[in-house]
Amino acid sequence: MNRLAMRFFAPLAVSGLLAAGTVSPAAAATTFTNAIFQATHNSYSGNLDAQRGSIRYQLDHGIRFIELDIQDNDYSTVGDYRIGHNSAGDLVDHSGGNPSSNLLRDWLAQVAAWSNANPTHAPLVVMLDIKDNLTDNANYAAGNLAALNDELRAAFGGSLMEARNYVTGSTVDSMRGKVVTLLSGDSTTRAGYQRDLGYHPAIAMNNNGQIVEVHDSGAGALWYWTGTYGADGRVNWLRHGRYDSGTTPAVALNDNGDLVEVHQSQSATTLWYHVGHLGADGEISFSASHQYDNGVAPSIAFTGTSTLREVHRSPSTGLNWQWTGSLSTTGQTVAWTNNARTSDQRYPTSTASAGGHQVTVYTQADGATPSQTLRDSTDQVTGQRIAYRQRAFVEYQDGDNAELRQGALFYAAPASDTAFLTAARANGFLARGWQFDSAGDATNPLVNYPATDYPYQSWYQSLLSQSGAVQ
Repeated sequence: MNRLAMRFFAPLAVSGLLAAGTVSPAAAATTFTNAIFQATHNSYSGNLDAQRGSIRYQLDHGIRFIELDIQDNDYSTVGDYRIGHNSAGDLVDHSGGNPSSNLLRDWLAQVAAWSNANPTHAPLVVMLDIKDNLTDNANYAAGNLAALNDELRAAFGGSLMEARNYVTGSTVDSMRGKVVTLLSGDSTTRAGYQRDLGYHPAIAMNNNGQIVEVHDSGAGALWYWTGTYGADGRVNWLRHGRYDSGTTPAVALNDNGDLVEVHQSQSATTLWYHVGHLGADGEISFSASHQYDNGVAPSIAFTGTSTLREVHRSPSTGLNWQWTGSLSTTGQTVAWTNNARTSDQRYPTSTASAGGHQVTVYTQADGATPSQTLRDSTDQVTGQRIAYRQRAFVEYQDGDNAELRQGALFYAAPASDTAFLTAARANGFLARGWQFDSAGDATNPLVNYPATDYPYQSWYQSLLSQSGAVQ
């Protein structure tokens, strides 16, 4: 994983600073980790509780770091996250040309429109301060992090500088016209963006390179990931969601995208199955679950386009038993026959082979992550995390656990937390101090992102000018 996270904002075109659009030779060679930019705190609040102006006004006057607080509680109803401090609409200033709605999509569109109209701007950071836990959103339709990822990509398109593509040592000039997105706020969400936890992972892959992974939470929930086998030998994970309750799941997938999932109930030794279909977008449409037997440790495989075989273990004798099945895609059911004891081993559940490739899933700590971190290895790449595509950077804040510090490039704390911020700068990280509202908050060196509520006051303009802030 690349070392993640950065913030960029250019100072105002005021006395002592360069005119907007001009670039000094020194600035062109400045690396992001050494650069200082103008930033605002609670940017969406405009002039409601301070003097920031509208988002467009801030951008026009050199701000290159925008903060948007987002709420997710109504996502399934409105189809989007909403802007607001303590709740949707709270402290949101709709005047001065700001969007009339609280929908995140509308606010991102305004930033994107400005960026497109000013293609030589210094790298612009859009930070999302996540006010709710997004990892408890059951699926894409409920607003999980896959949905947020897609919204960021839809808003900024080719201008989006994805975190996974960041190159250490990049200069300010090399990223002009780019938009950088950053996840802040809820720490569970930030950790969940970079890894997932689970038990008993199982996987299936077809000859088209489509992949389905299933696992249980250890507490009764069943979850899936879908992805594709990439040209670089890595799995590109696409969608994630909860589909049922139970434990020890297994899954089979054919080349048409049809799948059959089997699992044991959480509280009994009953066996259940789902029929599903994997869409081109990576989403799975599941049928209702049906009980088909009693047993433990189920395993399953396609033996033909619509024929299956399931092998599980008896909970009382430890012997293996089998079923053969016929899949009905129209009825979304399996007709099970030929239930008998078998000397055959259960099918492997944690490894799948198809199209000349192989993928294995397992749990293992990755540095500071928990031991139940879901991982995958392919025939070409070993030990990747099962996680969302890293489009956004993830912020590390003072007080976060070591897991969030691992690989982080953006560090942040209140402006009064000078020891943390100074140490971050000294160690080559990008430091943001929020509520930076007086010259007395300045550290030496100045934080990269002094996020203020008063960007146009003379003390702030003078401080940024004296510090050589980047245009």
